[in-house]
Amino acid sequence: MSWKAIARFAVGTSHQEQKIPCQDYGHYRIFNDVIVGAVADGAGSAKYSHIGSKLAVETTLKYLSTISEYLQQRKRCWQKVYQPLSEQEAKKLFTKTVNHVISDLTKQAANKDYSVNDLACTLLVFIATPEWVAAMQIGDGFIVMSSQDTEYQMLFKPDKGEFFNETTFVTSVSGLEEMQVKVFSGKQEFICAATDGLEKVAIRFSDWQPFLPFFKPLEAYLRETENPGCDGENYIMDFLESDRLNARTNDDKTLVLCLFEKEI
Repeated sequence: MSWKAIARFAVGTSHQEQKIPCQDYGHYRIFNDVIVGAVADGAGSAKYSHIGSKLAVETTLKYLSTISEYLQQRKRCWQKVYQPLSEQEAKKLFTKTVNHVISDLTKQAANKDYSVNDLACTLLVFIATPEWVAAMQIGDGFIVMSSQDTEYQMLFKPDKGEFFNETTFVTSVSGLEEMQVKVFSGKQEFICAATDGLEKVAIRFSDWQPFLPFFKPLEAYLRETENPGCDGENYIMDFLESDRLNARTNDDKTLVLCLFEKEI
């Protein structure tokens, strides 16, 4: 049994026209049978948000690099699987993670002599084992998952703030207060984390439900592709940069996809 995954991001057409770098970033790491994924979207008004989003993701993955050992320590000798974190434990773990992110962003700003708000970004993180998933979200974007027993479900409603085109960032005063955390027990097979550039094509805003025709081809791609993240495998980038998708959204777009594959 193992995880297979891919992370890709593309510059939105509006940023291409303005010659602005991609302000999104996403990545993942696999630690034995545990996968950690993270995506971040830099604030459009923040001068160095492209640096902030990448640093936020890298710090998150670095801090959670010992998650497999941490979960192993929580197991009893007679247990075969990792016991799910309680929501309180998950919130404590993610709070520590965000504090490390804020610390690294603050150091980066101090070293470069600019404001930490110049690095403002959202942050979405998931920790998935074969038996359960823990996730958090600050800001907009979405995490969607599914299993053999359940259809696609969105973990959190994106934080859109009080006014149009507004959200909460990691660097916001209320960032930790607005952080959403959940733990899901059960074998979740497919997980998709994405920035808000894909919301209008992936989520039905009328009821905040996943749009199945968006996710089914992505899951099928993972199932059918032996090494989705290898060089020369361009399916996801071709999709993110396609004229058809760019006609629907001009924002930066990031996807982190993973699938738990059972041994046959």
